[in-house]
Amino acid sequence: MLGSNFWHHPLVETAGYFSVVVLCLFVSMILFEVVTKYKNWDEIKKGNVAVALATGGKILGVCNIFRYSINQHTSFIEMLGWGLFGFILLIFAYFLFEFLTPKFNVDEEIAADNRSVGFISFTISLGLSFVIGASIS
Repeated sequence: MLGSNFWHHPLVETAGYFSVVVLCLFVSMILFEVVTKYKNWDEIKKGNVAVALATGGKILGVCNIFRYSINQHTSFIEMLGWGLFGFILLIFAYFLFEFLTPKFNVDEEIAADNRSVGFISFTISLGLSFVIGASIS
């Protein structure tokens, strides 16, 4: 029978966190695919750098939030809950970015490979992930 020490071994804990975060990242990419007007992976396959930047920022942002959540919580459930809450805040930030730019449509500009908008989207996702992560308690 496996003792409780097995589940607290650093290799087992790391594999567990890694597996859960990869699964959450996969789900978050599906959700981002739903909230954007373009198809992320189709556009990236076509060479759309703006979409690649925006998607890369989202990936880094989600991973960074979970990094903070892993560091701050000893309970697996707390880590998962706070990480998911941080992800929801990141989606909110995406909608806020769209709302705060009334002169153009962010989704349309990124779909049209406007790299400046893609880079700003990247920066917002990554930058706010540090703020969200630091606020996780």
